[in-house]
Amino acid sequence: MRPHGGAPDRPPVERPRHACGDIGEVSGEAGRGGVKPLDGVKVVEIGQVFAGPYAGAILADLGADVIKVEKPQGGDDARQMGREFRRGDALVFHEFNRGKRSVALDLKSAEGMAALHALLEQADILLHNMRPGVPETLGLGGAETTARHTRLIYCEMGAFGHQGPMKDHPGYEPLLQAFSGLSSITGEPGGKPVRMGASVVDQGTGMWTVIGALAALRQREVTGRGCVINTSLFETAFAWANQKVSAFVNQREQPVRHASGHPGFVPYEAFDASDSPLLVCCGNDRLFAKFARVLGHSEWPADPRFLTNRDRIAHKDALLPMIREIMLGRRRVEWLGLLVEAGVPCAPINTIEEMLAEPQAAAMQMLATPPGEDFAVVATPISFDGVRPLPPRGAPRLDEHAGAGFSPGPSGR
Repeated sequence: MRPHGGAPDRPPVERPRHACGDIGEVSGEAGRGGVKPLDGVKVVEIGQVFAGPYAGAILADLGADVIKVEKPQGGDDARQMGREFRRGDALVFHEFNRGKRSVALDLKSAEGMAALHALLEQADILLHNMRPGVPETLGLGGAETTARHTRLIYCEMGAFGHQGPMKDHPGYEPLLQAFSGLSSITGEPGGKPVRMGASVVDQGTGMWTVIGALAALRQREVTGRGCVINTSLFETAFAWANQKVSAFVNQREQPVRHASGHPGFVPYEAFDASDSPLLVCCGNDRLFAKFARVLGHSEWPADPRFLTNRDRIAHKDALLPMIREIMLGRRRVEWLGLLVEAGVPCAPINTIEEMLAEPQAAAMQMLATPPGEDFAVVATPISFDGVRPLPPRGAPRLDEHAGAGFSPGPSGR
């Protein structure tokens, strides 16, 4: 199945256990050698499951030396999050912890805390998403830690935020999607609220944390001091809902679910072809005119009901059923060829397998095999001068780097 041209749909391909090279693996050692943007930056991560470890993985891919501090009994809970994949650990652990080193420390002991502070003496950044209240119990709160390590950038990822009546509540991805209203705006009109399929809140919090840490590194060049950075799942979810929040706050518009559609454009949604669905996005009147011509109705843009986007929104109950009936008359691959040729934004609604089979997925090389591993992880979605930074190593075994400190050399401290 191709979104461009008129080639016939391709049947599913049976793939070996590790064959990422044909579905978009970064080739050779590109992105591993040479200087990376964060070479010399030293990071301590006390991360569990997703948000903290994702931030650490991004920094490791960008060249930072990331030491992951884990509890001696079992380590990061993500090691057991699913069936065993390699070396007793679940696949998701390998995905979120590539490129790091592991040290097991009992932070409830004086010896463990002494070892941690020895690491922090050399560190530029501390990442943690420990349960609310735990850092303070350990004597590792933001204020006291940055008072002791004055150049340290202390990044704390919470569930509901660092202040307010729920600041001490724990949280997980689906809880925050529900609490923030994201679930209420996801799904079919009239249907039940639905959780998004990806961990957008956890991983988004990791992204915001990295952005904050990088900004703080720049600030430290001026002030000579580190700072405390607070992010949370709630703030991330709140930000992802920004359009709906602003519409309610400023216009008192109650958000509704639109399935694949959009409240501000018509037509801008999924349509069923005779065999499978595709998405069409007419983001302005010019694109609607092109779409109408492909459908064989060049007169529609002159119809007073459909003249402008606002007219089409007001009369979508008349327009959309006509489009749906016409779209059922051809196979998806035919519509995609015609629409692409006409310049109308469109895409097949792919499964993950179909997306990986797209030539664009291969061209963007979003999969990478960590050194020494026989499987692929998803690479960091950013390139520098056209080169994508790759994981320097696979995920560590628990306490694999016992007794390790940071390598000597420049640190930016």
